[in-house]
Formats: sequence, structure tokens, C-alpha cells
Amino acid sequence: MTRSLATVALVVRDYDEAIAFFTGALRFDLLEDRAMGPDKRWVVVAPPGGQGAALLLARAANPAQAARIGDQTGGRVGFFLHTDDFARDHAHMLAHGVHFAEAPRHEPYGTVAVFVDVCGNRWDLIERRDQPQGRDG
Repeated sequence: MTRSLATVALVVRDYDEAIAFFTGALRFDLLEDRAMGPDKRWVVVAPPGGQGAALLLARAANPAQAARIGDQTGGRVGFFLHTDDFARDHAHMLAHGVHFAEAPRHEPYGTVAVFVDVCGNRWDLIERRDQPQGRDG
């Protein structure tokens, strides 16, 4: 059986603000931006290269959803951006105003630092020392 996690929804304040952050500061590709009615769009971004899940940028549609913006995981890191060059991406992100909640640190699995996206969600930027071999390996 072959399956994959294709898309994860991320609740945002504003489509265009989120697109600018993810395509500019994080250098993601804009894969889709389709109108789905007068106030709704289907907006999908992903890191270049086509590996891993994409993000569906979903604008909050009611007060309950708006209350979750930036706190979809209860304040813990909920998203993990792997890179092949931590120093390059860290420098680019800093130059584009990304807030890092900590200095880079070296862990047994690689170099990592927590950053905060445009909506307040916490992410890890990680350059792995080893390549993960899946859940069983």
C-alpha cells in the first residue's frame, strides 16, 4: 500500500499576507490560488522540490477559527521545515524579517532553530545530520 500525507490546512488571517510570507521569506512555491466563491480561495504552497506535504492556507471564516490563528498546536512547535543548508536558509529568513524564538542549536539529529510564521505558529527549521528512514527504520 502506498499513501502519503498530501496537504495540511493552516488557518491564516489573510490569504495575500500568508502567500507573501511563505513565497518570500520561506521561498515556497505557490502551487494553487483559485477562487472558491466571493470570500474563499483554495491557496496551496509548498517547499520547492515536491517532497513532503503542502500547506493549504485557509483564511479564518468565523470567530472560532480566528481564535486558532497562530495557536493551532497549543503553543508547541507544530511544523517542521527540513533544509539541506541551514545557514543559507536561516540567513535568508532573517533578512526577510522572520522572527527566530531562539538561536540555532546543534542536537544529535542536526542543526535546528524555532521560528514563528506570519500568523504566530511555531516551526522548527532543521538540517538533519542523518536522513530519516521512515517510521520503522
